Amino acid sequence: MDGVESSMQRSSTYAVSRSVLADQIYNALLQWLMDGRLQPGDRVSIDGMAREFNVSPTPVREALARLESTGMVAREAMRGYRVPPLPTEKQIADLMDVRMTIEPRMAELACASRDDTFLEELEVAVADLRSAPSGPRFNDYRDYLEADERFHRLIATQCGNDYMLRAYDSLGGHVQRFRLFSGLGVTDAEFAVAEHAHILDAIRAGDCKEAAQRMRAHVAAVRDRALADRRKIEQTAASTELS
Repeated sequence: MDGVESSMQRSSTYAVSRSVLADQIYNALLQWLMDGRLQPGDRVSIDGMAREFNVSPTPVREALARLESTGMVAREAMRGYRVPPLPTEKQIADLMDVRMTIEPRMAELACASRDDTFLEELEVAVADLRSAPSGPRFNDYRDYLEADERFHRLIATQCGNDYMLRAYDSLGGHVQRFRLFSGLGVTDAEFAVAEHAHILDAIRAGDCKEAAQRMRAHVAAVRDRALADRRKIEQTAASTELS
């Protein structure tokens, strides 16, 4: 019996250690992606990354699978993983269409089921957005990004609809891919913080229809600003080619 328990403990320790390694590699690769060390089109080899981090391929494979689920890397048959290109205008618009379909309804449902804990957590998220830096490098806007994602996921969780939550989670890093490769960082913090605060005000007041409307307006504004930034990048690239 002692031998079985010892074996189970070793197995559990191994699983935890592997999970911790995968988390560390995930965070390191995310940093490289955000800071531009890995560029669109770059190949990401499991064996190469295992050598880079001096680990077995298993935690690297797990980390890359997580990144794939967020759209940060794409898997190619028989060729491993590759960093995807900057989203096109159509991809940005399509993504925001999906967000505009589900997030206003989630805000309405979350408002209807609000409680003190939920409101306090939303208030903390908005306060963190206000205080977070938002420069062009990932280290500059990491905290802003985390607070932004936390605000939206709090609403997605509070809405009480598991199907909507899964749909929201499936968008994952696709929402942030534009910031990833644009090199612009967060360009709309002043507007976005105010929009989040307006959504919070409506939820706190129990005006659930207004909460839905303000969420819809926020996502539409994010779409318009992202598309404007995308066009700015194209114009800059065209000017560079001509010069």
